[in-house]
Amino acid sequence: QVQLVESGGGLVQPGGSLRLSCAASGRIFSIYTMGWYRQAPGKQRELVAVITSGDVTNYADSVKGRFTISRDNAKNTVYLQMNSLKPEDTAVYYCNAAVRVSVDYRPSEFWGQGTQVTVSS
Repeated sequence: QVQLVESGGGLVQPGGSLRLSCAASGRIFSIYTMGWYRQAPGKQRELVAVITSGDVTNYADSVKGRFTISRDNAKNTVYLQMNSLKPEDTAVYYCNAAVRVSVDYRPSEFWGQGTQVTVSS
């Protein structure tokens, strides 16, 4: 019904920057909160940043001041600008969105397939 496709991951040196994008497509009536999560090897998935439909944002303490989440509602897309990257930011980054597919349904949660971010010299 709804697909989330991430892009923008890759290999970057410490101190560098990357911009992740996640585009939602399919049967979409409205999109509520969108966010980014990450999972490093051997660790649980954790929240990185979320943004509501009213552009209220929330960040994990570990990324505050370095990462910025934003969204383009006309494109059903959420972005994550990552600056001053550190080796501990290395993880698979997943996009998440609460999507209402019809006025007759409550919002459901959807996930992207993930994109690898590796911070290494």
